[in-house]
Amino acid sequence: MPTSIDPQPAENEFECANCGAYFHYELTRCPNCGVNLYEPEDDSPQRYTPTQKSIFEKFSEWLRMLFKKPYPVDELFGAAINQADLFNDLLLKVGGDRSTAERLIEFEKQQLPNSNRMVWIKNAIQRWERDNQRYRSG
Repeated sequence: MPTSIDPQPAENEFECANCGAYFHYELTRCPNCGVNLYEPEDDSPQRYTPTQKSIFEKFSEWLRMLFKKPYPVDELFGAAINQADLFNDLLLKVGGDRSTAERLIEFEKQQLPNSNRMVWIKNAIQRWERDNQRYRSG
């Protein structure tokens, strides 16, 4: 006969020492309170302390703005960001229909198979604008 009213943890469960919740033994954090079970928590409260920018960082930022030089992230991901912007432009032109946008890109891919997605999207936009200008003016 059980001596406790509370249900006991199952065979593959542990009880959190912090909050008493039961959870699967393979978890590393308690799903109830979030305490890390394998690394001791630091008892001291962590505060956000903003760091002051050095004069060099401020000057470097000012030079980037003055010469319109991209940040390193822009240098690394600029093409992907530009491609996403172009795709969003095409998506707006086709009324948000992704399948139509992808079909237009696929058509351009068949026209220039050795090119890249950026070129295919640009060509799809130009073709869409050219075709729709004929319908508006005609």
